[in-house]
Amino acid sequence: MSSHVFHEIYLHINWHAKDDQPLLTPRIEPTVHELLTKRCRKTRGVYLHGVNGTTTHVHIAINIEPFVVISDLVKELKGSSSYELNRRERFKRLEWQRGFGVVSFGKRQLPWVLDYIANQKEHHACGTSKRRLELTSFDEGD
Repeated sequence: MSSHVFHEIYLHINWHAKDDQPLLTPRIEPTVHELLTKRCRKTRGVYLHGVNGTTTHVHIAINIEPFVVISDLVKELKGSSSYELNRRERFKRLEWQRGFGVVSFGKRQLPWVLDYIANQKEHHACGTSKRRLELTSFDEGD
């Protein structure tokens, strides 16, 4: 990317386990988050700020350079994390649902988004989740 391009592209992305099943158990979840973190760090133009979720879904906060194609990135994150986890477990333990949700936000909102992601389990337990940050492609028509 040219050094003559200004960009601040911050994204909140979330996606769900297949059929919204509670597949991200306390034993599996840290490994999945580690795999997502490693993949983001290996991907040119992607800078991970936070990852967390619940037993049914994942949230990440990133910023990207303009050449990164969001749908390709999410496909890679989902595919590589499920493939590697299932390889380690020696059977199909994790499958992701089709689709994802993505919302852009400003750099000044990064602390708020990171706090929201860090407290996912509490937000869902207390009913304080933010619908806009929980939407996926399947929810839009609801």
